[in-house]
Parts: sequence; C-alpha cells; structure tokens
Amino acid sequence: MPKRFVVPASDFSDLPLFPGSLELPEALTVAAQRLHDTDSPHDTMRAAVRLAVHLLPGAEHADIAVTERGGVRRTVAWSDDVVREAGAPHGDGREPAPEPAPYWDGLWHAPVVRVTDSETEDGCAALAGAGLRSALALRLRAEKRRLTVLTAYSGKPRAFDEAATRVGRLFTAHVSLALDSATVREQLTEAMRTRDLIGQATGILMERLDIDAAEAFDSLVRASQRENVKLRDLARRIVDTKNAT
Repeated sequence: MPKRFVVPASDFSDLPLFPGSLELPEALTVAAQRLHDTDSPHDTMRAAVRLAVHLLPGAEHADIAVTERGGVRRTVAWSDDVVREAGAPHGDGREPAPEPAPYWDGLWHAPVVRVTDSETEDGCAALAGAGLRSALALRLRAEKRRLTVLTAYSGKPRAFDEAATRVGRLFTAHVSLALDSATVREQLTEAMRTRDLIGQATGILMERLDIDAAEAFDSLVRASQRENVKLRDLARRIVDTKNAT
C-alpha cells in the first residue's frame, strides 16, 4: 500500500486528518511547525529526519549529512540505527565515511539525486551492502565547498518516484528555512551570552587594575591575541577565576 501524506497521529497527536488533497498541505504545515519549534540547528535536523520518514512516500529511513568538496561525508542526524550503523556510505556521526558516495557528486549541480536500485547502479555497492536499495538525496544547503543533504532510503528498489521527489523538495524547503532560523537564533543567543561574559570580565579588570572600561577591554583584547585564545574563552576564564575566589 502506498504511503499516505499524513504523519501518524500516534507520533503527533495534534495532527489534523483531512481527506484527499488536503492531507499533504496539512501534514507539511504541522511538520513546519514542529521544525520551527526546535531549539537549535541540531534539534532541527533530528526532527527533520524523523519527519522525513513519515512524510516522504517510500521512505523507511533518513539521515542528514555534510560533505566537503573533495572530502569525506559526515552524518549529523539519523532516523534510526539502520542508517546510523550503515558504515561506509554514511558513518555514525563519530567518524567520517572513507569516501562520499559517487552519486553525491550530482548534488553540487542539482537539488535532487535519486538512486533507483543500488544493486545495479555504479558506485552504490555500499548502499546495497547495507540493505538500502533506493535513495532520494535532497540538497538542503549548497555552499562553495560544503553540501548539507537530507537523504531518504528504502530497502526496496525504485521506491522514490516523481511524487516522492516533489514532496521531498517541498519538505526540504521547510527544513532549510527552519535550519536558517535556528542558526540565527543560536548565533544571537551566543552573541548575547558572549557580550555579557565580556562585560563581566571587563568589569573585573577595571576593578583589579584600576582602569576605565576602554582600557580594560583593550587589555582583554591584547591578552587574547597574545595567548591565541578566543576573547569569550579568556573572558570566561577571568570570570570563573573571580567566582572561585
């Protein structure tokens, strides 16, 4: 039976069920809400791979991986142990795979690449060895030397058709936006924390050295450069030392 465009209510109890053509839009809406409710880029990617298995027709497993141009591939999120432990083609997030799968090369030039049957296509022996016969690779981010890709897998050949590809592209558009949003939130949060930390360290130096704020900040910057330590790390060291006394 083909997969319906509905996230199972057992996983997301607030999912509204609608007949016919309304199922996919509603499912994507709920998925988008879940993605944007995450607290960090890593949480966003973890939610994305779990949602991909439910949303993409034919999908049984999913992962998100990053690869450098001419380098190795590193998996950063996975739906289950099948893709986590698949070894050579995917890695497990702790060690990179020896080489990226050859079909990934196409993702530098196109947003989607499909593997219809890993047992017959060149360069896909590792997929076949892991029992993954089909793959639908969808580009999330394409930087000058780095790709971030969400890939759905199936143990069946020819599992992903044009309908699955269309749904996948709609879904990855939501994932990409959610990732960008989570990244900006994380950066702003870190900037606020860093600002407060540096402010505390500056205040400590003002008191300790009997200097004004500008002189204290300059002293902090010079020490950071001299010791080759990030400014926030040096500030944290000063604050921690003060709190320990």
